[in-house]
Amino acid sequence: VQLQASGGGLVQAGGSLRLSCAGSGQIFGNLAMGWFRQAPGKEREFVAGIRWNGGNTDYADSVKGRFTISRDNANKMLYLQMNSLKPEDTAVYYCAADLARPWSPERTPHEYDFWGQGTLVTVSS
Repeated sequence: VQLQASGGGLVQAGGSLRLSCAGSGQIFGNLAMGWFRQAPGKEREFVAGIRWNGGNTDYADSVKGRFTISRDNANKMLYLQMNSLKPEDTAVYYCAADLARPWSPERTPHEYDFWGQGTLVTVSS
C-alpha cells in the first residue's frame, strides 16, 4: 500500500483546509486509516482515525468538533476536513494505514504499517 498526502498550505487562524490522502493497492478499503501530525520539536501525535468501512471514527480531544475524517474506498481516498484552525495546529500531517486492526483505528503511531510522506499545514495568527 502506498499513500500520498496533499492539501497542506498556509492559512490564517479560523480558516479551513482539506487534506487528502491517495492510496494504492487492492487492500486499501480493508484498512483502518489515521491522520497524525508532528510539530517541530515534538513527537508525532494522533489526530483522527477511521474504521475500514467508515463506520467508526475517533478524534484527539484537541481537534474534536473542528476536524472531520472521512474516506472514499471506491476511489481509495482518505480526507481530513479541518475547520476553525488554530496556530497550534501547525505541523506536518501524515496519513497512515493499519494492516492488522481494520475495525478500530488505533491512536499509537507504531501500530500503523504504511505512511504517506506528509503535508505541511501552517496556521498564522
